[in-house]
Amino acid sequence: MTAGPQDVMTLDPATMNVVSRVAAGSHLNGRLLFDGGVLVQGQLSGHIVVRGHLVVWHDATVRGRLSVHGDVYVFGNLGDAGGPDAATSVECSGMVCVAQSGRSHAALLARRLQLYEGADVKGPFKTLRPGESVPTLQDALVAAAT
Repeated sequence: MTAGPQDVMTLDPATMNVVSRVAAGSHLNGRLLFDGGVLVQGQLSGHIVVRGHLVVWHDATVRGRLSVHGDVYVFGNLGDAGGPDAATSVECSGMVCVAQSGRSHAALLARRLQLYEGADVKGPFKTLRPGESVPTLQDALVAAAT
């Protein structure tokens, strides 16, 4: 028996400007702003703005209202499997990639969605049309404050 084609996703944190990390075992909650990309290996929740790429690593969980000014790579958990899909929402100016090990139980708004075989995706998804954009950083911060 031969294996079928396999999707490969290669990430380079230096090239992607991933300058922040939420380590495994860490829990951050609140109104958070990351200036540059962030790698989440622990738990992150709240009103979150990422001025770069967001990488949700294996066994990591991200919940809340997110505005990402880059791409989102999901290897772990985005939202709660048992919770309502709208409890976590992501506005992404780039692409959302959900890997084979990834689980997205969130409302997603992005330019593009890429799913790898075995990805678990539940919740509404809307793609941005040409000329549309996600809210600006200032709009996202104002919305998070209300």
